[in-house]
Amino acid sequence: MVQKRLSEAAKKRLRAGRMLLSGKGPAEVALAVGVARQTVYTWKRLLDEGGIDALRAVPERGRPAVLDATQLASVRAAVLQRPTEHGFGTDLWTLKRVGAVIERMHGVRFSQPHVWRILGSLGFSPQKPEKRAIERNEDAVRHWKRRTWPALKKKPSEKAG
Repeated sequence: MVQKRLSEAAKKRLRAGRMLLSGKGPAEVALAVGVARQTVYTWKRLLDEGGIDALRAVPERGRPAVLDATQLASVRAAVLQRPTEHGFGTDLWTLKRVGAVIERMHGVRFSQPHVWRILGSLGFSPQKPEKRAIERNEDAVRHWKRRTWPALKKKPSEKAG
């Protein structure tokens, strides 16, 4: 028999179930597991009716994921590469570009807000690109600030005092 990996939610339920079976109170379990006390009472009812297997068998809520863990790992690997390696003109990732790469790789189109959530779940955070031009010559800028700028600045007038 192939054993299915438990979700984080199932692990949390089973941990809470073991704590309840060992005599801990619902308030203490809720605090330890990080859920509302009412949730622990619901789990306790399931535990009392069907044992620990009842907690394991609770169906997961929400819509099933479209991309599995392997596909998400391939998206992460793609985003760690430079956008130019995926045919884009500059080295800047945008939600639109990441969405295009996901669609190209896995044939699934996501909205930009969902691409944002996917990136967040993969550990990426928003970054602002530097405002400086790549072609900027720091020596020329320093020279301009020291020599040219002082000559251009207006001098305070003698009458102002």
